[in-house]
Amino acid sequence: MAISSYPFDGQAATETEYSRLFRELQTSGVAASADSTAFRVTADSSGMNVKAAPGFALLRGHAVQSTAVETLAISAADTSARVDRVVLRLDPAANAITLAVVKGVPGSGTPALTQTDTGLYEIPLALVSVGASVTTITAANVEDARPFLGMHVGAWSTSTRPGAPRLGSLGFNRTTTTWEFWTGSAWAALAPTVTWSNVADKPPGFPASPHTHRWSEIADPPASLPPAAHTHGWSEITGKPSSYPPDSHSHSWSSISGRPSSFPPESHSHSSYLESGDTIAWANGTKRAHAHQVGGSGTYYAVWVDGSGNFGRNTSSIRYKKNVRDAGITPSSVLALTPRVYDRRDFTDPEGALLEGRRNELGLIAEEVAETLPEIVCHNEDGEIETVRYDLLGVALLPVIQDQEKRIRALEAHLREVAE
Repeated sequence: MAISSYPFDGQAATETEYSRLFRELQTSGVAASADSTAFRVTADSSGMNVKAAPGFALLRGHAVQSTAVETLAISAADTSARVDRVVLRLDPAANAITLAVVKGVPGSGTPALTQTDTGLYEIPLALVSVGASVTTITAANVEDARPFLGMHVGAWSTSTRPGAPRLGSLGFNRTTTTWEFWTGSAWAALAPTVTWSNVADKPPGFPASPHTHRWSEIADPPASLPPAAHTHGWSEITGKPSSYPPDSHSHSWSSISGRPSSFPPESHSHSSYLESGDTIAWANGTKRAHAHQVGGSGTYYAVWVDGSGNFGRNTSSIRYKKNVRDAGITPSSVLALTPRVYDRRDFTDPEGALLEGRRNELGLIAEEVAETLPEIVCHNEDGEIETVRYDLLGVALLPVIQDQEKRIRALEAHLREVAE
């Protein structure tokens, strides 16, 4: 029979039939006020977990009620950040609706919801930001994503609008605090704010119609009328001078005609090759033969340059240091570094043109180093990652070498025991 109807007395209605009937009466979501705590997900920095408050909700014509706070485990953090999704999941095969955490993929976006018509069906409750290598989920890591039900309308945020709205669907958007409806192709404000800037086809101005005023009708007329700004032709000016000696002035380089294409330097000299704060003599650089005796204090120094271009020497004596403590660098954080080959771009060029002669350079990417070994990464005045302290890379390698030495000695001792 092509036509069926239900439910009637003495007639059994299947779960699928009842679910379809109820979905025409109400959508899926949390059955509570949009500002309630029903099924609200929170975190209290107690570890890798979140908590879901009690509540009542409908999923595809099925009801679920929780009467106590439920704790949900969050999978251990990865070396890259990810986003997990907390959901209510309808499983018709198991005859149950449960709370679940959908783990995201590190470095990717938010995991998708599963919403089938006859199988699994999920509605979102929260998004959980899991930072790289963290061991605690805080309240700031949890974003509310609950959709809410109404009698004839719904309440949602911009990110949790109904996935399959019908023409005329109406709801309150908590993100924009406005009522909106589905036009069939987009969500539109039910009562948009009208300002002069968003009025369509408005005239650019309102020119006055031709009219006149009597002088007696003008309030507060001036006692006299100084001439308004105007111009005169050169021929109309009398008593003008025959020539005009130029005043002191300047010209931009582009306005000068007949300029030479280059300027060969004249004979000159320099008292020193490098001066900025401290002075570094040429003899103390690569021109100094390695076997020669050092001058001055009798010591060679590595040179640092600060953000203002001033030079300073790099010292290592305990006399210059306080609060000396172990670095706590693990071998795995150093071994995670990945050498890269890259081309150098012109940072001053808006188009990012490549610099000539700066191709196939070998080095590290500072942002990648910051993920596992931030101790050797430098930032600029704006807090942006700028460079890697390559001079400290050898120090960071010491824990790796020490760990390998420890393992080698343990293996040698084990081999001696086996041989004996």
